[in-house]
Amino acid sequence: MKKDLFKHKPLTAYDAIYEAQKIAYAPLVFQAVRAMRELGILTQLDEYKSGVSAKDIAEKLKLSLYAVETLLESGLSSGVVEIDEYEMYHLSKTGVYLLHDEMTRINMDYNHYICYQGMYHLDEACKTEKPAGLRVFGEQWQTLYQALPHLPEKIKKSWYAFDHFYSDSAYPVALPIIFQSRPKTIMDIGANVGKFSILAAKYDSDVRITMVDLHDQLQNAVDNVSEAGLTDHIDSLAMDLLDRAQSFPKGIDVFWLSQFLSCFGKQEIVSILQRIADAMGDNDRLYILETCWDRQQHEASAYSLINTSLYFTAIASGNSKMYHSDELIDCIKQAGLQVCQIHDNIGICHSLFECGNSESE
Repeated sequence: MKKDLFKHKPLTAYDAIYEAQKIAYAPLVFQAVRAMRELGILTQLDEYKSGVSAKDIAEKLKLSLYAVETLLESGLSSGVVEIDEYEMYHLSKTGVYLLHDEMTRINMDYNHYICYQGMYHLDEACKTEKPAGLRVFGEQWQTLYQALPHLPEKIKKSWYAFDHFYSDSAYPVALPIIFQSRPKTIMDIGANVGKFSILAAKYDSDVRITMVDLHDQLQNAVDNVSEAGLTDHIDSLAMDLLDRAQSFPKGIDVFWLSQFLSCFGKQEIVSILQRIADAMGDNDRLYILETCWDRQQHEASAYSLINTSLYFTAIASGNSKMYHSDELIDCIKQAGLQVCQIHDNIGICHSLFECGNSESE
């Protein structure tokens, strides 16, 4: 189910230059709104429904009047704050979402803690196809996924909150689809912290699951499986999937890739999928859960996904992104697999690609 997104919208010259200025000042506005949220200014506006003065906010929060007025004026310009004829400030509807909407809060924290400083190096990343912005966290890693277990807690917390918010809504919808064929073995490739494997083991106590990920990242998943009391049902296999010499074992009924292929460039995707295809039997299945921007129900979702691609470019890998579904389907075909069915509207924004070995179809 594809949508006709980002249609041409006629603008006057004045409207066009105004939109251009919004983009030019977007980094400053982002930080101003985030500061209003963190300093409690948005909360104050939310509490005083009939309006509140800048002076009262400053006194309540023990901030200078200068600081409060400067931030409120920025919020006024961006539609986060409104002012009435008595010069009393109010929280706009957009401001309400910025303050109370969980998704918006998670997205802002993610962009601030994970992306903001590193995006200064986007130009270099685009030229080299290397995650040049990753150096803000340290020089010793080639990808964000190698760095992740070693990053400061606040940064890790923001990354996992972002990643899990979207996948958590998708897994309960995807599990009944995957278990329609009653698989006995599942390989969870790119297991992250083991959330899917744990849910799948609880969904069907007869299934045996193998989690695959980088060695350092896999330890978190192993610890979580142990804490859940599921070590008899879930084991682990450390692999660096960028090493094309590493292959997958045969005899796996279902291969599962969740929010995983977006971490790789197209040649790397084809290599990973080819190795999965080599391990698949005639009746085995590969399920790919991804957020394809062209298959979104709403333009706002597509907008968010497209711009999340910039994180992959500058911070995560240097050569991956949130793919258009046609790009993924082409990679799947190049690997000798074929798409049997696509399930859209999985959770908030996912599509589930059900694939089989083309030789068996």
